[in-house]
Amino acid sequence: MTTPAELEALLRELAPQVLGALVRRYGDFDTCEDAVQEALLAAAVQWPEQGIPEHPRGWLVTVASRRWIERWREEAARRRREQTAAALAPPPPEAVPAVDDTLTLLLLCCHPSLTRASQVALTLRAVGGLTTAEIARAFLVPEATVAQRISRAKQRIRASGAQFRLPPEAERSRRVAAVLQVLYLIFNEGYTASSGPALHRVELSGQAIRLTRELHRLLPGDGEVAGLLALMLLTDARRPARTGPDGALVPLAEQDRTRWDAAAIAEGVALVTGALASAPIGPYQLQAAIAAVHDEAPSFEETDWDQILGLYELLERLAPGPMVELNRIVAVAMVHGPEAGLRQLTEAETSPGLAGHHRLDAVRAHLLELAGQTEAARASYQLAARRTLSLAERRYLTSRAARLADRS
Repeated sequence: MTTPAELEALLRELAPQVLGALVRRYGDFDTCEDAVQEALLAAAVQWPEQGIPEHPRGWLVTVASRRWIERWREEAARRRREQTAAALAPPPPEAVPAVDDTLTLLLLCCHPSLTRASQVALTLRAVGGLTTAEIARAFLVPEATVAQRISRAKQRIRASGAQFRLPPEAERSRRVAAVLQVLYLIFNEGYTASSGPALHRVELSGQAIRLTRELHRLLPGDGEVAGLLALMLLTDARRPARTGPDGALVPLAEQDRTRWDAAAIAEGVALVTGALASAPIGPYQLQAAIAAVHDEAPSFEETDWDQILGLYELLERLAPGPMVELNRIVAVAMVHGPEAGLRQLTEAETSPGLAGHHRLDAVRAHLLELAGQTEAARASYQLAARRTLSLAERRYLTSRAARLADRS
């Protein structure tokens, strides 16, 4: 017997395949997406009572095609072209195609004409199978805002004249890179929510892992796809120990490592090891390698910080960025002492990507605390707490400041 959770997972898995089949057949993304949503709703109502059909994907494609044809006829009638429409035969039902269009659909949702916010919303809706309301709740924005983003995204895709087909080989790697950025952004928002009361939004990180796993199935030889999947698995493996019973943030140094997901770590390590051995080195593989060093350390004190620093130095040369720089400085402090880290932090704090960022203040606070500068550390914790929009992070930073106040 299929449980509601299993049914939901099956529908989420099939949704992009069905949408891809319809867009390939009819070409109208907007109407096809509505038709697929209606077919998914029909399945959610009928399958628990009547059982899952022998070929669920074919069932969904057939029902969605019927819905599309109904809408096509309704639109023809609305435009007062009944007679013309009656003379035109709608596209006849076709056999369900064997090809899986999920990759093409992902690339379409991350079309370069769209803003990053629109790419995320459209990917979660069309490929992830989340409703508009679910996306709005995940990003703490009004449902109307998400609906507008999705609607405008569809209009832009239509206006751009984008075709539902894989881009030319020369353009494909750049387009896949955009897809990876969107998936990583979704994962990060789920793993560390940028605002709101909870530290995690598991539905988002879970969706990102599922979609990246699907992308890896479609592109098994792509080292960066494998690297991103490994990075997500190795990072998400720590989630069970990352918060206490009250939802408070537990820093890496204080986490109970027996609560980490050993199976996810083993899978992530195998993925990144294979990618590094068989594909050109890329940023996601390096980040996954860093995560693997953390996950395989028996304790925080036994972490191989020399190796982590070497990997960050390589990552900074390959893909420089403010957060990479900040994390490298942490590694410098762990290898050469907090004073060395603080010196580099002073040099980095004028960087446009780091100036005023609460994570820079949080890192400075940790390093000052390690250096024994209690009062300065407390002030930095308080400043970081004021600057973060995450309530979970604010509670953690405030508690660190309060603990130092008790010592003085």
